[in-house]
Amino acid sequence: MPYRPNPRRPLPIQLNVVQLTGSIAFGLWLGFIAIALTCWLVARLFFNEQLAPVAATIEQLAKPPVATQPVPDIPPQSPIFEQYEENLRKNEQAQRLDQARSSNRNLSNAKCQFWLQQDQTAPSEKSRANVLQFCD
Repeated sequence: MPYRPNPRRPLPIQLNVVQLTGSIAFGLWLGFIAIALTCWLVARLFFNEQLAPVAATIEQLAKPPVATQPVPDIPPQSPIFEQYEENLRKNEQAQRLDQARSSNRNLSNAKCQFWLQQDQTAPSEKSRANVLQFCD
């Protein structure tokens, strides 16, 4: 029989739940930061040249295209250009008149209703101008 002078004594261990939980959370957080920094460093070192075209394409797709009206290849002083500008003005005015006629807010506006009726029965520049002025 082996000689044991002292029987085993239990070690007094006190567990603090808050301290244990905090230590585990801090360790997980540090591990996550270490993994993220490692991945970032590897990506910068090895994939920077390979991903440059992809990054440029993503940046280009992220920017929405700017909608521009086509500009005719006509000099600004020509009569065709003046006719083009006049047609643009007429189209815009026609669209605004259609919006004024179809808007439900204009039903309660007496002046708007009067000028809409005038423009419908006897269209003129004055009636159109007043429709655009008094109707929303």
